[in-house]
Order: sequence, then structure tokens, then C-alpha cells
Amino acid sequence: MGTWDTGPFDNDAAADFADDLDDAGPEEREALIRGVLTRTVDATGWLTEGDEAVAAAALIAAQCPGGEPIDTPYGPEEPMPACSDDLRTLAGKALARILSDEAGSASNWVAPEDWKQWRANLNRLRTVLAPPSPSIPLFDVEP
Repeated sequence: MGTWDTGPFDNDAAADFADDLDDAGPEEREALIRGVLTRTVDATGWLTEGDEAVAAAALIAAQCPGGEPIDTPYGPEEPMPACSDDLRTLAGKALARILSDEAGSASNWVAPEDWKQWRANLNRLRTVLAPPSPSIPLFDVEP
């Protein structure tokens, strides 16, 4: 069927990735997520695992403040272990790489409105994944 909606697991590749995560042991899931994100960040040319990387980023974002839970029958059924902090940054870089690949991602969409919604979803994920800004006092007030 290919791609049927704009969510992170609404395509065959991402749904298959969710199945792979369910088939893996709990200790192997982070390595699967890290691998797909790293290959996406490091890719030159065509992104062969872009859909899987979006799904992986959504799983990480779900663990962040402001992240939305994965609530789809196409996502993993097994609980995901808490991901390492560095995966948050890696997921953000992978999404930036995917968003920069206009020809690859845009070719999946028939309706431009769907493509715009998909981009908005990815940008929302990037916002959640962005590390919080450090709080810097403007001035120190001594008692």
C-alpha cells in the first residue's frame, strides 16, 4: 500500500520497522533505533531509511517532555526502553536530514496538503526533540 497517512508509522517501511522492534529483545531495541538514525544522518544521496528514521524519532520524542505517545496500530506493541540522552540529538539531526531531502520525501505524496502536513509533523517532532534552552539569569540579586 505504501503511504496511507501523514503520521510517523503510516507507511509500510515504518510499520515494518515497528515489527522489527517488537521482534527484537528489549536490550536490542535501542541499537536498532540508533542504527537507523545514524545511517540517515550519514547518508549521501537517496535516503533509503527515511521513513524508519521518522518512526524512530517519534519513539524518542514520545519519551520527551511535550512528546505525544505513539497511539497507532502500526507502531510497536512492545514497550520501548528509555533511550539514551544522545539519541534525542541524533533523532533531531536525522529529521533535519530528511527535511532537507525535498525530492525523496516529496515524491511519496500525491496531494500537496498531505506533504505539508507531513512536514509540519516532522517539525513538531524536531521541536520536542530540541534540548531545552539553558536558563541564564539576566542578573544576580543578592539578599
